[in-house]
Amino acid sequence: MSEPVTGERPAHRDPDVLRWLGAYASSAIGDNIYYVALSWAAVQAGTPSQAGLVMAVSAVPRALLMLGGGVVADRFGPRRVLIAGNGARCAAVVAVAVLLLVSSPGLWLLGLLALVFGAVDAMLMPALGALPTRIAPRGQLARVQGMRGMASRLAHVVGAPLGGLCVALGGAAAAFGAAALLFAAALLFATALPLLMAVRMGRGPQEWSAGQEAPGRPPASRELRDGLRHIRRNPVLARLMAVIALSDLGFVGPLNVGLILLADERGWGAAGMGWVLAGFGAGAGAMSLLLTVRGRVPRAGLVLSVSIGVGAVAIGALAYVPTLAAAVGTALAVGLLAGLSGTLCGALVQTESDPAYVGRVTSVSGLFSLGLAPLTFPVTGAAIARWGTGPVFAASAGVCVLGGLIGLSSRALRHAELPG
Repeated sequence: MSEPVTGERPAHRDPDVLRWLGAYASSAIGDNIYYVALSWAAVQAGTPSQAGLVMAVSAVPRALLMLGGGVVADRFGPRRVLIAGNGARCAAVVAVAVLLLVSSPGLWLLGLLALVFGAVDAMLMPALGALPTRIAPRGQLARVQGMRGMASRLAHVVGAPLGGLCVALGGAAAAFGAAALLFAAALLFATALPLLMAVRMGRGPQEWSAGQEAPGRPPASRELRDGLRHIRRNPVLARLMAVIALSDLGFVGPLNVGLILLADERGWGAAGMGWVLAGFGAGAGAMSLLLTVRGRVPRAGLVLSVSIGVGAVAIGALAYVPTLAAAVGTALAVGLLAGLSGTLCGALVQTESDPAYVGRVTSVSGLFSLGLAPLTFPVTGAAIARWGTGPVFAASAGVCVLGGLIGLSSRALRHAELPG
């Protein structure tokens, strides 16, 4: 690993990083509007259970194709994938919006759209994760991850209400049209990124050969095996993948399905659940802002492992706090700790990965976070129906604690540092 460049430009002042951030933010806001439009159109076209199936179907291609998306990002370059993916998204939602305006195609069209989006997501997500390593110095990657966290929080705050407004004014077709405009904006931002990113960073061409087409390339299956071997041989990455898998599997279910059922059980209602989610969002956003300003956290591996463990305790406590105000405060703490651990995970994945493999490494972490973890939603709901919120939240917290303990037990991860 090379040493960070002295006097490097801060990420928040780097025009290329800001273009990448613009592409990410536009795409994320468009995602939120798209999900509002899809759910509304599905409810109008079928029963609530059918609508739920349409909403869940996109997780399947994400889970199946995510690792292949990492190979694609490394083989063709994340910039190309970002351009192609947002172009495909834009075309798909425009086509559906037009069909909804002129006819009533039914659930089959919405299910097909969800499948297409899931497949495109599997290509896009590794590319979005891999691109910062090609446009920002290594010493700025923690700050870039903080900026990404802020954009993600902004997308959740702005996207869903904007999607609801579009539905109220013009129905699902209008909301799909608004999502298409944002995907088009992401496409423009991605197109504005420099073609010769490797030259800009001053890295040798052999490090970026995975992003170029060359004669005699190995088959994609071998490139995938090479990426998995790269993770296995790096002691930090190997343990980090286990930490990410366990923390996501223990975190995602309670904070999505579990929180809805907890609010219903306690009589907090939708408004109360909204306040709890707002507390979590405020904590995660505040931590992202802090890391954007600070740019680096000393002893990142140790801080990451400890924050996961402490955050797990806060997750378990959510099901036992006596009042809504206490739940909001606990969710704020969960957001702060999750924002810290999530940012450090992303930065360590990028700094520890060889540049030629970063797309494949990102795809493995994304497989757990965005492919497999959402598939636990039905399991979480069934478990709460059988045993109640308290035991399920406690068990989920235990899974997260195990991830933190694995991090602490690894000397390599415990001593991992971010460049700065």
